[in-house]
Amino acid sequence: MGDAGEGLIDADARIQERMEELERERTIARGKAVRNPEQVRALESLKLARTDYGRQLAATANERRKAQITQAMEELERRIAEVTALLA
Repeated sequence: MGDAGEGLIDADARIQERMEELERERTIARGKAVRNPEQVRALESLKLARTDYGRQLAATANERRKAQITQAMEELERRIAEVTALLA
């Protein structure tokens, strides 16, 4: 019966190790706490808008529209830099 007891102790130790490993992974996955979720949301929104304008720029042939889109993208870059600086 000694072997069965050792097997249970080994299984318990493996379970405990796995639980500790999962907790470490969760801690790493959480990363550092977000200081301002509203700013993070704004940054993601600006990045999506930049991507959308990039697609529009690639698809348009009208020079005036290209100039408008380029101007809008420059403004988005400025705002992205602003928000990024606030989050840093």
